[in-house]
Amino acid sequence: MAPSGRYVYGSNRGHDSIVILRVDEATGMVEPIGWESTQGSFPRNFTLDPNGTRMLVANQNSDNLAVFARDPETGLLSEEAVIEDIPSTVCLLFIGE
Repeated sequence: MAPSGRYVYGSNRGHDSIVILRVDEATGMVEPIGWESTQGSFPRNFTLDPNGTRMLVANQNSDNLAVFARDPETGLLSEEAVIEDIPSTVCLLFIGE
């Protein structure tokens, strides 16, 4: 879930995508507003950075990590980079203050 609580994300293995859901603030219901390719195979784990401006996606079967910029206003993602040769990427965690 985005820090604002207005957007929720989910990974789709097989489809190899991230679904983007908008949360209706009045009802709490969600509606899909987009899908973004994970740029790899079998998105095992994903996370937002602490500020909610970047999303990292670990693609286990393609041994890569995708980095996306996240628009806080629309919730949509745009690819920034794909980092290759990270064997069996399965878990992402930001460590800090």
